[in-house]
Amino acid sequence: MRTTRLALLLTAVCLSAAPVFAQAPPAQNPPPPPPPFTGNVSFGLGVTSGNSDTTTVNAGYEFKWAPAGPNVLKSGGLFLYGKTDGVVSTEQYGLNVRDEYNLNPRTFLFGEVRYLHDKFKGIEYLVAPTGGVGFKLVAQPKTELTVSAGAGGSWEKDYGVDVKSNGAMTFDEKLTVKLSPAVTVGESFYSLWNISDFGDALYVFRANLVAALAGNLQFKTEFADTYRTVIPATVKDKNDIALIVAVVYKF
Repeated sequence: MRTTRLALLLTAVCLSAAPVFAQAPPAQNPPPPPPPFTGNVSFGLGVTSGNSDTTTVNAGYEFKWAPAGPNVLKSGGLFLYGKTDGVVSTEQYGLNVRDEYNLNPRTFLFGEVRYLHDKFKGIEYLVAPTGGVGFKLVAQPKTELTVSAGAGGSWEKDYGVDVKSNGAMTFDEKLTVKLSPAVTVGESFYSLWNISDFGDALYVFRANLVAALAGNLQFKTEFADTYRTVIPATVKDKNDIALIVAVVYKF
């Protein structure tokens, strides 16, 4: 009799637990890895009129190639052009190409080439190939902070002056923060020093805000400041400041 009761009790427990086991959620698959090639292109146009008529155009791009393996290839470029009362008042464009080799999740070696043309800084062209080491100080899903330093050389051609070649040292820093799925803010700082004269330096600072519009379209506003410590006698200001407003297509 006791055996029969025990068997009935075990059967009831198994039957009551069966729905629980049947309703257990299926195991979730991990999210797919990000595509190896990502980037964006941007374009902006500004027109003002009144005491002076000003037209400005800006265009830029960024891309990142990160296939499986330790290497990551990055490149970015920015073009600024403007006229005030029919006279060119802004003509600056630059680009960089960088290859990073990850030693571990936090540390990487890099080699890069930067190019700059800035008519109103007197720079016909400046080419600076450098290499060095970098660190990912913060590497979180919503926040990234990276710094790197390197050394190499620079070749600079100023208007009316022969090409100058010098050793060079660099330092750069980049911060990106995702405030929400639709809004990202960031800033970056880059410096290039002449090894033979550390008083001769170039500094570039940028701060931006990017907001999603629809689909792959985004809206970007950016503040850019280019500062040169040594300028030709024909150049008035050491600073070039630009406020950039653009529509971005992200891919």
